[in-house]
Amino acid sequence: MIVGKAGKGGGKPSVWSGVPRWARVCTVFGAVLMLLSGAVLVGVEALMARYEGAVGKADLFGDQAAGARERKSDIKGPLNILLVGIDPRNPETPPLADSIMVLHVPAEMDRAYLFSMPRDLYVEIPTFNKAGFGGGNDKLNAAMSYGSRVAGQNPDAARGFELLAMTVQNATGIKRFDAGAIINFSGFQKIVDAMGGVDMYIEREVRSEHREPDGKHRKGNPNGEGYVGRQAVYKKGNQHLKGWQALDYVRQRYPKNGVPDGDYGRQRHQQQFVKAMAGQALSADVVTNPVKLDKVLRAAGQSLIFNGRGNSVIDFGIALKNIRPETIQMIKLPGGSLMENGKYRGERFDPAVEDFFAALHKEQLDAFLLEHPEFQNKSK
Repeated sequence: MIVGKAGKGGGKPSVWSGVPRWARVCTVFGAVLMLLSGAVLVGVEALMARYEGAVGKADLFGDQAAGARERKSDIKGPLNILLVGIDPRNPETPPLADSIMVLHVPAEMDRAYLFSMPRDLYVEIPTFNKAGFGGGNDKLNAAMSYGSRVAGQNPDAARGFELLAMTVQNATGIKRFDAGAIINFSGFQKIVDAMGGVDMYIEREVRSEHREPDGKHRKGNPNGEGYVGRQAVYKKGNQHLKGWQALDYVRQRYPKNGVPDGDYGRQRHQQQFVKAMAGQALSADVVTNPVKLDKVLRAAGQSLIFNGRGNSVIDFGIALKNIRPETIQMIKLPGGSLMENGKYRGERFDPAVEDFFAALHKEQLDAFLLEHPEFQNKSK
């Protein structure tokens, strides 16, 4: 069954009600920053309280309805954390998951594996009675849209996250996510600016589809699709990026702009940025500067809606305090286009990806990656 486009609703505000307008454009970056900032937060009680109060909260897994409200005594690995960015252009439009990442933390809690799920992955989306969705096959990013439906009201991003989590679990075999976050796209730009920019390696020259060299939006093409005018250029090598530059760089996905592998290249750039951003957040320049640290934490607090299934984002930050950017292994899941009768349906995984997920469940990823080095994304 091929599912059609998601519907719209109106009326009662969604989980994003009260969040500034800029906070309605979301993506995955920034969540890992906070989940890996335990060392920064330990012992800084005032900042911890301030940050915790700033973080948006919602029932992303349907636990409250199921009565699962009891707080865990501690956080132990292995852990799987779902990080999702959405782009709900206005409160009436059902959100699509623009970026989907999974952070897997082994039982030792001393390292992590970060992999992206292609948003166009063609999957089976399960029945979801809460939103009146009967199930069907579609691209993965549509699951959040179908799940967000609320009769007579605006779409609910938290409800959409619940169906997306169920769909990702089915696609990967992950039985349960231990935490999840909906991440703010423009908010991440504020985090970078609060840190004074971010240093990262640009693997090849990339030309912006959307921005001019001074950061202004390029003008629309009066004679057709796309944009016209000068383009911001991100040259190969070590670069220091402002917030808008980092945000723009990780959005690029067209071969004509220097990303020959399309969305897979964009996924890799996103992962590279997450590592660079986490490293910057844990640097002495931020950690030893109370004013800058406070700005970073407040910007981060405004950038996500988090659910730790009984534990706070601070609890997770402390639990993951031993993880550092250099101990995060970025993973690429190989795949390609799925065609049916000459029509593009979406993306599919290569058969070897099933072996990757089997190794994840068995806590054998280190051995798997030794045998399959092609699954490792590199920072350079």
